[in-house]
Amino acid sequence: MKLLSIAIPSYNSQDYLANCIESLLPGGDDVEILVVNDGSKDDTAKIADEYEAKYPGIVRAIHQENAGHGGAVNTGIKNATGLYFKVVDSDDHVEKEAYMKLLKQLKKSAASSSPIDLFISNYVYDKQGVTNKTVMQYRKYMPKLTTFGWNDMKTMPTGKYILMHSVIYRTEVLRMSGLSLPKHTFYVDNIYVFQPLPYVKTIEYVDVDFYMYFIGREDQSVNEKVMISRLDQQYKVTYLMIDYFKNIRKSISSDKLRKYMYSYLTIIITISSVLSIKSGTEEHLQKKKELWDYLKKTDYDMYKKIRWSFLGIGMNIPGWIGRKIAVIGYGISQKLYGFN
Repeated sequence: MKLLSIAIPSYNSQDYLANCIESLLPGGDDVEILVVNDGSKDDTAKIADEYEAKYPGIVRAIHQENAGHGGAVNTGIKNATGLYFKVVDSDDHVEKEAYMKLLKQLKKSAASSSPIDLFISNYVYDKQGVTNKTVMQYRKYMPKLTTFGWNDMKTMPTGKYILMHSVIYRTEVLRMSGLSLPKHTFYVDNIYVFQPLPYVKTIEYVDVDFYMYFIGREDQSVNEKVMISRLDQQYKVTYLMIDYFKNIRKSISSDKLRKYMYSYLTIIITISSVLSIKSGTEEHLQKKKELWDYLKKTDYDMYKKIRWSFLGIGMNIPGWIGRKIAVIGYGISQKLYGFN
């Protein structure tokens, strides 16, 4: 068994795939790098095959018909042989020194009788044209280099939450959670992080800037204009997360985890809402109304908690003044946390 399986969902990634793979190769025989070529129409498949031939036993090229980011992640999980699992997008890379420190901690965990369920590390917004990169770290809220549970965490402020870039799950946790991401859908990374959380009992935070999250390309899925053009997919993810949390929230034993998942879901609903407002179309404003009506109808207790949170109030101030306030608030958050 490998220590760590790393899936690289790859679609038309010829311009940056090699850089991503090269950053992961220092893991040596402890890792398997699963390059999932998701029906690319450029030289992505050729690059993946070349690396597999050059690094047998470390790099595996997996070719499939296009299924989208979620479908490629599903394929990675299905083929993973590692104790732990990580997703690294093909236009991103990892920092070597931090990588080595993380592997050291994973090895310690693997040698124990009860391997840790979730490792968390920092990620960096590697934004084009920005000299001082924003680092998303958790040192104020999590104990360092020690095993802890949800109740040992301090409450994180709204806007600071755990993203796919932060997490390395024990592979079996992902499988136990029944995780199966929707195909041909963007923004499923939120489901990837969210759904397994109730299955996590033990956590370790490694305070290193590991994941370099490239951001700033005009065609990137998190570009605001692109997100607005794909609002149907953002809404699809939001509804799936609402339905999942509705079914499991009462069974969550940790009050802190339940509170965190409420906060996470509130952020996702807020993003859907504010992008609808920013689009300025009646169609999208109607979708926003339908979303909040659905939340109210499907789980009134959950609706009350989210609707009367700070963000929920901000997203529902009536009239054009309310919509302007929501957009301004979103802009402030962008500057604070460096996203999009």
